[in-house]
Amino acid sequence: MTRLRALTHFTATALFAAAALLAAPAGAPLGAQAHAPAAGDTVHRSAAVGAAIDRSLQGDSAGVHTGRHVGNATQAHGAAAGNSGHGAEAGAGGHGAAGGDIIMPHITDSHELEVPWPSSHLAKEVHLPRFAPIMLGGFALDLSPTKHVVMLLLASVLCAATLLTAAAAHKRHSHAVGRPKGFASGIEATVLFVRDEVILKNVGHHGNAFVPYLLATFFFILFANILGLIPYGSTATGNISVTAALAILAFLVIEIAGMRALGKDYIGTILYWPSDMKNGPMKLFLSLILSPVELLGKFTKPFALAIRLFANMTAGHVIVLAFIGMIFTFGSYLVAVGPFLMALAIMLLEVFVALLQAYIFTLLVSVFIGQIREAHH
Repeated sequence: MTRLRALTHFTATALFAAAALLAAPAGAPLGAQAHAPAAGDTVHRSAAVGAAIDRSLQGDSAGVHTGRHVGNATQAHGAAAGNSGHGAEAGAGGHGAAGGDIIMPHITDSHELEVPWPSSHLAKEVHLPRFAPIMLGGFALDLSPTKHVVMLLLASVLCAATLLTAAAAHKRHSHAVGRPKGFASGIEATVLFVRDEVILKNVGHHGNAFVPYLLATFFFILFANILGLIPYGSTATGNISVTAALAILAFLVIEIAGMRALGKDYIGTILYWPSDMKNGPMKLFLSLILSPVELLGKFTKPFALAIRLFANMTAGHVIVLAFIGMIFTFGSYLVAVGPFLMALAIMLLEVFVALLQAYIFTLLVSVFIGQIREAHH
């Protein structure tokens, strides 16, 4: 009898716990908690379970039957509430994806792409194709396209289309009136400034060989930055993987330029040896200390390039998100004026930052190429 009563208590308690878990699934987002069962429902179910337990103490078979009946009813009620919460969660998730969050999609990567759509949020999520990962030993290589990959491809297309269109217009206008005009004139002024004032002045002699790469880098980063400021766009340069790839490419160009310019003297950029000193032991001492510094310096340069671009392109969006969050935190029209104006000012500043970061990345790569090519001097 005692064992049966204990079993009845345990069964009823387990059913109530299962119902509670079904009604409020673990890990549910905050938006779905509004659809959890009310406190009154929980108390009602607790009373029903308590009554079943009391009746089970009076009669074993009847109590077990009643407890089972109430437990089934409670479990069904909890399952229904769980399904309702799950549906609400899906609805809330769809609502947030479509138009609830307007800042974070500009800097986060995903396998969904927002496109214009005639709906209440003027947007629709398009799921990008997913490919089976390629297994390389114990490593899975996923080549499925993401939102940032699409933005990088779009930046490449825009970059090529803009420059090719400007080149064709420049040629046409030069034959017609002897000089470029309009859009072609603006692109020509930008190209000449970057080439003459940024690349050639820092790379040094025979720097024209690096002009195509550095100009392509400048315009590619510029378009990628700007795509993160427009609706339905995303800042691919706010992804550390993207900036790291750009930095690795710059590192290869810098080191290969040094090898070609210095020949066998390139080893001097790795192993420090003060040849102008006469004290042999001091030479060895300085070499042992400064050679690791020289080697480390080769990797800190691309690291700084990657982190600088990533951090600057992410920070602006996060600041805007903080200001907009203040509006909803205080919930006052009077307080909203200040954060709104500050967020607007940051967005205008980000247009300038998009151009500035493309300029700084190109400038630093030019400086690094010039430094390693002139290391023998």
